[in-house]
Amino acid sequence: MILAGDIGGTKTLLALFDVDGQCISRQQFNSLDFDRFENLLKLFLARDEDVFLQSVCLGVAGPIIEGDCNATNLPWCLRRQDIADLTGASKVYLLNDLEAAAWGVLALPEQELVELNPDAKKKTGNVAVLAAGTGLGEAVICWNGKEYHVMPTEGGHADFAPLDELEIELLRFLREKYDGHVSYERLVSGMGVRNIYQFLKAIDYLPVNPETERLIKMQDAGAVISTMAQQGKDRLCLKAMQMFCNIYGAEAGNMALKTLAYGGVVLTGGIAAKNLTLLRQGGFMQRFLDKGRYRTMMQNISVKVCMNPHAALLGAAEYAARLNG
Repeated sequence: MILAGDIGGTKTLLALFDVDGQCISRQQFNSLDFDRFENLLKLFLARDEDVFLQSVCLGVAGPIIEGDCNATNLPWCLRRQDIADLTGASKVYLLNDLEAAAWGVLALPEQELVELNPDAKKKTGNVAVLAAGTGLGEAVICWNGKEYHVMPTEGGHADFAPLDELEIELLRFLREKYDGHVSYERLVSGMGVRNIYQFLKAIDYLPVNPETERLIKMQDAGAVISTMAQQGKDRLCLKAMQMFCNIYGAEAGNMALKTLAYGGVVLTGGIAAKNLTLLRQGGFMQRFLDKGRYRTMMQNISVKVCMNPHAALLGAAEYAARLNG
């Protein structure tokens, strides 16, 4: 049996898979309800005390250093030996969450991916994977001519580059908030949606909707802003989401250039799937294509949205199964 996990700053998914890759049981937890990952893991294992675990593979939002991880958006330190002691598994693997998502993308059927670029040409080659969620994750699926190899990155923390006057003002606004350094993650993520909305509100770009402000006090701000924009109930929220899509498109294009992603770009994570209509409105692809002399090359690159919310979980199970096999 394989224990697979997708550990994020907002939620953690754990699941048991059999040797054939079938999910036996799955449970979601609120990550911030636990001060240590081991406490969450004990709660999950208590449901199936008699299960023999051959291996554990966890995708974690954070850099993997010498096999272990200090989570980026959680106060958790994950150590392979601690997890092995707790589960009894002989093999424990920690992957960057986007590394896990990339393995999941490789295993997904085509019908779970939605194309954004109508001019795309299907080609074999490197694939860039980006996921906007609590943070911004990025990974590369490298093609060596015979097989794929997944390479994790921390590219979401690279410097944000504004592309118009309003974004220049946005950069200045966030430099004050974050004491200088502003990464793409500060804009292309749940916190990014909130940051863009707060900026537009601060400069009085459009009137503030009192209903939006009321909901933000009670619910996740990024989700509220997204919902109000999609429902056409708040012009300020709509502008915020349009800016979010533009910046996401620009960074997806950056990744495509840096990795020569002839095999395509795939957007995973909850935000892309939930905002597919907004992504299709044109701003995302306009920015993706707007790469000067390389526009023609970009026009041929596939850009797909992953509609399966469990890609990273499936990828963790896939990775463990490959090594076990």
